[in-house]
Formats: sequence, C-alpha cells, structure tokens
Amino acid sequence: MFKKYLHNLNLSNKVKSISSIRLSNPNNKPKRIRMKKTIFTILLSILLSILLISVLYKNIKKRNNLFSIKKVSSVSNYQDVRWKNLRKITSQLDSSIIKTLTFNEKTIWPRKYKSYATHLLSAGKNSGLEIRNLHKQGITGKGVNVAIIDQNICLDHPEYIGKIKEYHDVGCEQPPDKSSMHGPAVASLLVGDSIGTAPDAKIYFVAAPSWTKDAKYYADALTWIIDKNKTLPIDEKIRAVSVSAEPSGSGTTFTKNTSLWDSAYSNAIKSGLIVLDCTKNNSITFPCYYDIENPDSISKCLPGYPGSTYEVGYPGITNVNLNRIYVPNSLRTVAEEYTKGECSYTYWGRGGLSWAVPYLVGTLALGWQLRPDISGQEMIKLLYSTSYSKENGMKIIQPKLFIDSVRVYPSRLINNAL
Repeated sequence: MFKKYLHNLNLSNKVKSISSIRLSNPNNKPKRIRMKKTIFTILLSILLSILLISVLYKNIKKRNNLFSIKKVSSVSNYQDVRWKNLRKITSQLDSSIIKTLTFNEKTIWPRKYKSYATHLLSAGKNSGLEIRNLHKQGITGKGVNVAIIDQNICLDHPEYIGKIKEYHDVGCEQPPDKSSMHGPAVASLLVGDSIGTAPDAKIYFVAAPSWTKDAKYYADALTWIIDKNKTLPIDEKIRAVSVSAEPSGSGTTFTKNTSLWDSAYSNAIKSGLIVLDCTKNNSITFPCYYDIENPDSISKCLPGYPGSTYEVGYPGITNVNLNRIYVPNSLRTVAEEYTKGECSYTYWGRGGLSWAVPYLVGTLALGWQLRPDISGQEMIKLLYSTSYSKENGMKIIQPKLFIDSVRVYPSRLINNAL
C-alpha cells in the first residue's frame, strides 16, 4: 500500500513538473492569451445573459403584478377582490357580502362559497327588465349600427367576436395583443352574446386613451365617427354613440381640451347622431340596480348605487335628478380580457355610470331594429314617456313598454329620420 502511495506521489510530481515546463515555455504564451480571452468572453456573455434575464424578469413581474393572486385575511362590503385568494376567510363571508363584491374568475373562494360566486357571475350577465324576453321575440338590434368610444380592446372575446364592424385607434398606442378593463366591459354590455342589451347590433369602435385626461382624443374619435357616417348608405348609418366617459363639464377628470369635446358633440348632434356620455351637461342617464334574483321586476329596481346615500331614507331620496333615465349598472357581469386570447368575466357588485350608457344605447338599437324611421330625438322622448316612475318621480328605463310604444309610433320616411 505504501509503495503504491509513493508510486502515485511520484507520478503526481512528474505531472506538476511537466505542467510547469509547459507554462514556462515561451512558445505557449500565445495559447495562454487566447485561452484567457476565451474565458473572459465566456464570462462576459454569462454576465450579460444574467443581467438581461434579470431585467426581463423584473419587467414581466411588474407587468403581471396586478394579475398575481394575493391572499387576503379579511373582506368588507363592496371590496374589489379580483385576483384575490379568500380561502382562509370563513366567518366573515356570506351571500349578502359576496353579492356586493367585485370579483373575477381568478378569485379563489372558500369551498362552500364557490358555487354562489359562480351563480352570481352567471346571473349578472342578465340585462334584466325583460330584455331577454325581447330577445326571445327576435328583437336583438339586428341590422342596427352604433358606435363606442372607449379604451382599447382586442376583438376576439366570445361575447363580441365578429360584431366590431370597424376598429379605429386615435392614440392609445398599445400593443395589438393588449386590451383594457373598460373597453371589453362596455362592448359586452352593448352587444355581448349573453350580456348585451342588443346582441345582434354592430359596433364601430374607436379606441381613445382616457388615461391622458386629454379630451382632444375623444373629440377626434367623435369627428371620425361623424365623417365615417357621411360615407355610409342611409340604411347603414351609425345611429348612436356610447361614450362611458366625461370629457367636459363640471366635475370632469379631463384636464385638457374639454372645449374640443363640446364642439365635436355639437357637430355630432347637428349631423343627426345621438351621443350619450357621462357629462353633467349632456348625459341623460343615472344609475339604478335590479334585484339580481328577480331581475325582471322593475318594482324592485332601486335608484342609485347599492349601499350608497341614494338608498338612505328612500323614497325621501337625496341627489335626485328627475330629468334623467335611471339605467341598471350594478350587480352586473362584464367581459374581461387584458391579453389577447385570455378571455374571462368580471362581476361588479357596484358598477359605475359607465355601465349604464351602453345599456341605454343597446335599448335604443332594439327600437331602431323595428322602426328605423324614428329619429334619435323621438326615440329619447319615447324612453322618457314609457319609463317607470318611482314614488318621487324618478324614471327607470322600461324596455318592454318602450318597444311596445315604438311598434305603434306613427310611421314616417327614413329619409326624414336623420
């Protein structure tokens, strides 16, 4: 054993001796330099690759941060729990609280509440107020063209695929595979297969960047619609424009070029278009909400937002506006798509006024399907005259009675309608 050790030691010393001779040999210097350069290049490439991966990871993490599932330990009424894990919450939750929340299909529920949340997502697709009964009669907005000005969308969501007649962007400058929260929602509330008031109407969709707070984009969008309408045959005209924004007027969040919107709005009205927005000076809508378990009952439809001061002391209600049509906007499910192909749904326990505008435009489209000869202003008058009056005079939209009145309205030539 000892001899073997000496033998190995002797071989090791010989190897070291040979290596020393090779390294000290001047003829090996170019090889050593090339080897060092190669090693340096490899190390530099590895370092750059690590840095690139790190940057990409941070960007992806930042982009997806909104959509990562976050655990929560408590929940309160009207809370937004999209992309939240509520599995640990048991004592706080019940059906009355869940009904008020905003959630999507990514929300994780305790097992015993999952079925109720799924039920709400399905029930919230119903427009209510007997809209679905009108659809069963074939009154779906077929043959009617309308327009929407809103944030960018992708065109492949099952709710409205094939229903966007033309898509035009006036400045969103977003990647073509990226969508928004707002755009898919309003499109589905107007023409969605299972959500919309007018599922067979067609849309001219103009994408505008509301986040810039510059009303010029909305004015440009409306001007584009006016110009587009001039090129369309009489029976293919755009009848109404849904604008779920407040580009001018008192209380607007827009900070630039609000007068441009006012000018474009005036031009649109003169051209014969109906433009429904959320401005205090032009809007005709106010919010209301139905009983989600009995959505066709107009007597159970209440004005305002759930849980808001509108309910306090009803019928001695505060902030009443008797010149508006109250339109359902809460306890509704809308289309969701942030990245092309990733189509889903969101339920809103308390929606905004934005959700009421496309509902109203869709109802008008139902009327125009039956009577394209009736002008926009005449249709608006019929909405008011057929509305359901609450105890203090607030008017809630009543689609069935509206359609009944449209059927018997005195006829006139289409050429006089626009």
